[in-house]
Amino acid sequence: MTNRFDDLKKVPAQPAVRLLAMESAKLTTKLTTPANASVSEVMTALAAEGAIVDMLRLMSVALPPRERTWWACLAARDLIGAVDKLPLPLELAEAWVRKPTDATRTAARNAVDLADVDDDTVLCATAVVFCDDKLGPGDLAQYPGPPGAGAAAVFAMNVKALACGVGFGETANVLIDRALDIARGGNGQLPLPKQLEEEPAA
Repeated sequence: MTNRFDDLKKVPAQPAVRLLAMESAKLTTKLTTPANASVSEVMTALAAEGAIVDMLRLMSVALPPRERTWWACLAARDLIGAVDKLPLPLELAEAWVRKPTDATRTAARNAVDLADVDDDTVLCATAVVFCDDKLGPGDLAQYPGPPGAGAAAVFAMNVKALACGVGFGETANVLIDRALDIARGGNGQLPLPKQLEEEPAA
């Protein structure tokens, strides 16, 4: 029987607690898994406890920077719905995912600085800015960024998306399955559960 959390080939082969510590992140659920437990093992334990938010938190640190930023972008698209033009922070974050260069990262950083205060998609561009835990590319690369800022932005974006689907648990599980699909090399494009339209009365 295949475990839901197996074959996460893009996740570093390191203990989950180490990945969390590297991003200054903590889980709220008390687990009995050993200190060297893998991400797959800890995700399995969290699922058994129904610790959905902690599962999102762990995947936000387990995915590499490009992959987790794309995961956040999918959540941002859920949040904004169908639009004619993407908000600039989201557009430039996706551009960096497609082509991670200093130029696209700088553009994302500029989008963070210019974003409207109510534009939640700035979290995606923030994940780009702090993708390597530095303040940015070029001269900024010699300065450390806020610990875990990139992963925290990805986590926050997915938490906001929890309100976009029908049913908290169902929505959360789709968000988690997106991360798992991305971790296996997929594109993560799984739709959130939506309210079915009522059929007109006969």
